[in-house]
Amino acid sequence: MKIQTVVNRLRKSTRSLDFAAPVTHVYAPLDYASQAVDLYLEKYARKGVEALFLGMNPGPWGMAQTGIPFGEVDHVRRFLHIDCAVGRPKSEHPRRPVEGFQCQRSEVSGRRLWGWVESRFETAEEFFDRFFVWNWCPLAFLEETGRNRTPDKLPATERQALEEICDSALCGVVDCIEPARVIGIGAYAKKRAERALKGRRIQVDTILHPSPASPMANRGWAPQAEAQLQAMGVPLGGAAAGSAK
Repeated sequence: MKIQTVVNRLRKSTRSLDFAAPVTHVYAPLDYASQAVDLYLEKYARKGVEALFLGMNPGPWGMAQTGIPFGEVDHVRRFLHIDCAVGRPKSEHPRRPVEGFQCQRSEVSGRRLWGWVESRFETAEEFFDRFFVWNWCPLAFLEETGRNRTPDKLPATERQALEEICDSALCGVVDCIEPARVIGIGAYAKKRAERALKGRRIQVDTILHPSPASPMANRGWAPQAEAQLQAMGVPLGGAAAGSAK
């Protein structure tokens, strides 16, 4: 099965899900940013990578704008060389507009992650020869205030339906690219990977999430993430950790 088939199935499956208050808006960038998503898969999804880096779900100023995991606009355009037309969510929160590649906001998590990739690897191709980045959940959840609600904070019934779809999709992505290991970016992503891939002979690890909500990440995320990767036996060539803050 091709990864595009897995992602198309994920697109369709998540459309049938319903979410109640406090969630008031649900963004599905796989749909309205499909051109960028499809180009990302075509350019960078390769079989036999050393690791799949797995995030949780889209941030409002990252993947929600570009369709790319941790997709801070500047790095997606300049380093990943993706710049596509982006549509709008069916219901858009006035405090969280989707402006696509015209968005002037910078998502800190994405800037830290892709900033580290750019500082360590000379080109995007060099990085993706060895790794791939994906999100477990393709939906962003917003409350009435515009606050981001993460999947782990959803009510049990809503969360269970989402988990079944997203776990199945993760298994499909792993089948397609056959990574040697899955590295959760943060504890929740690791937890979902462990549950989804239970019984499979694949190693699941974790690195610190680059979120600015994390006091540890704010004390130099890139060097800490590199130390964790080196401790788990992932070799890193190129330059040392850059100044992505």
